[in-house]
Amino acid sequence: MSVPGVQSFTQQGWEQVLAKAKRAVVYLDAACAESLHWGCGYPRILEAVGGPACHLREFERDAVGGGAEQPKALFVLSCLLKGRTVETLREIVCRSHFQYCVVVTAVSHAVHLTANHVPAAAAAELEGQQPVFEQLEEKLCEWMGNMNYTAEVLHVPLLLAPAAPHLALTPAFATLFPLLPQDVHLLNSARPDKRKLGSLGEVDATALTPELLLQIRCLVSGLSSLCEHLGVREECFAVGSLSRIIAADMANYAPAKNRRKTAIGRASMVFVDRTLDLTGAIGHHGDNLVEKMISVLPQLPGHINDVMVNMVELTALQAEDDNQNVLAPGCLAQSNDLAARALWEALLNTKQKEAVMEVRRHLVEAASRENLPIKMSMGRVTPGQLTSYIQLFKNNLKALVNHCGILQLGLAAVQTLKHPQTAKWDNFLACERLLLQSIGESTMAVVLSQLLSMIKPSTQRTNDDYSPEELLILLIYIYSVTGEFTVDKDLEEAEEKVKKALAQAFCEESRLSPSLQKIIGCDSAINLTFPKSKIAVDELFASLRDIAGARNLMKQFKSVYVPGTHTHQATYKPLLKQVVEEIFNPEKPDPIDIEHISSGITDLLKTGFSMFMKVSRPHPSDHPLLILFVVGGVTVSEAKMVKDLVASLKPGAQVIVLSTRLLKPFTIPELLFATDRLHPDLGF
Repeated sequence: MSVPGVQSFTQQGWEQVLAKAKRAVVYLDAACAESLHWGCGYPRILEAVGGPACHLREFERDAVGGGAEQPKALFVLSCLLKGRTVETLREIVCRSHFQYCVVVTAVSHAVHLTANHVPAAAAAELEGQQPVFEQLEEKLCEWMGNMNYTAEVLHVPLLLAPAAPHLALTPAFATLFPLLPQDVHLLNSARPDKRKLGSLGEVDATALTPELLLQIRCLVSGLSSLCEHLGVREECFAVGSLSRIIAADMANYAPAKNRRKTAIGRASMVFVDRTLDLTGAIGHHGDNLVEKMISVLPQLPGHINDVMVNMVELTALQAEDDNQNVLAPGCLAQSNDLAARALWEALLNTKQKEAVMEVRRHLVEAASRENLPIKMSMGRVTPGQLTSYIQLFKNNLKALVNHCGILQLGLAAVQTLKHPQTAKWDNFLACERLLLQSIGESTMAVVLSQLLSMIKPSTQRTNDDYSPEELLILLIYIYSVTGEFTVDKDLEEAEEKVKKALAQAFCEESRLSPSLQKIIGCDSAINLTFPKSKIAVDELFASLRDIAGARNLMKQFKSVYVPGTHTHQATYKPLLKQVVEEIFNPEKPDPIDIEHISSGITDLLKTGFSMFMKVSRPHPSDHPLLILFVVGGVTVSEAKMVKDLVASLKPGAQVIVLSTRLLKPFTIPELLFATDRLHPDLGF
């Protein structure tokens, strides 16, 4: 039997759901669809439904109901069964002919009690009972029009979208992002009668909005189910203010107490705030093909972590833009195809040059197996060469079906290598390296002056110049890597010049991308005036100052910048690398910035006694499994770096990297400048 991991956890959850799917009309919300997509693939649900036709529908208000010949429905939802979600359920069921409804929620009943304001003591007395689910079952029968019909409501922890054995994402929490100092002002203004919070370090669970607390509790409920599947009792640690609140909720989550008593294994669960190091999220130093695929190919509709691969190359259609919508796109997730999965994991774990050679090797092997007339060529692998191998499969339906997964990944590689944005990746990298050297040799005002010359209106830009959105990425890079700096008259003047030039550049754009529309708060370039643009840019710079000060509360992880010397250029040292190196430091000093979060009185006593007796404090390297959860997203390169680093520092230790989403450079501006971090939309 295989060792429990993120993939078996997700597959086990989906097996419970699929057991309910026979001959049902299936409604999925976006986050559950993404979990299915990466965990076991849509063919599994088609098999489970059976019958001549499978009706798979998106869970939304306008979704088509069930006809007279469709008596059974299965709803698979990632959210709390409350508010808009229940309204949508009611509307779909009322206009259908269902006699049997099954509703699966990824959120536990314990969290539903919290959402319905049931006090903890009363919730503890309800152990084994599920009144919230039972009430909804009655409502479903009422909506179906007959109390003798059947309704079931159950919890299955469909938390993860497993991208690899060492990497999994939480699509339902893709917008969860650490707080910034400006959020402290908002919290203070919402609680005028209470003591003012001085900094992020003083923010605890009692200060947060009810929506954010509930979102955290939903995440903790899913993570607790994961630990149960892994058979571990987790010790919680945190780096950063929001991570500390999540880790404290995890450590003191009441429904987990019995599980922890019986768990045989042990794990360290370390939460890290993304905002402590945005350089790694928007920098272009990752030499990884998958990272580029995710960054340059269009997003798969309804998904956060996968992209569309244009499959027209394998058809008789002309490769024109109009034909892209005729064909279903390919994608990167290949959960059902063992050979494609092996190629995908190789791409995740190698540098670009080796990855391209790996794509060629898999295509050659697939063509050989099908006896296709392949012409071998040695030397450098080119996109043209890969395309010629892919086209061998074109008119051979059997070969196409047998190797569909590998062909999708092969085409993804070709389209990425040929994409104009990939050429620009190297421009970004060169620019970031120059900025790194400048930061060490000049003041912040001088660095911003260098950026000022790069701001050009759309009418004067060439392909090598930077668009306003790309300039935002460079600004985040500068402020995040520099960290804390002194504000003087020169800096204020330099910032003001950049602000005006950027505000003007926004105004002169012929069209605003969806992301820029959200950031600036304007839905069309025609309606954007300079004063409106300038107000938006001033707010951007307030956030950039917050990012520069994000590590102020750190004592050990104060910098991600390594200054240059006579022999070495200045470099960036990722915060995640510093955290992992500190965890596995052979001398095992007491971590300074990796804060242990106690889970009840026993741990508190241990911590108290350790001040005057020789009681060892829990250390994140104490256990054979490290679960590293990055709150706010992680890049493919960072996940690979953590995996490789753990293998070299502590051979035999296992690591799982979890995060809210896979990041690409263009994701960060929206998360940073256009996300209401304190008020997530929970649907009620």
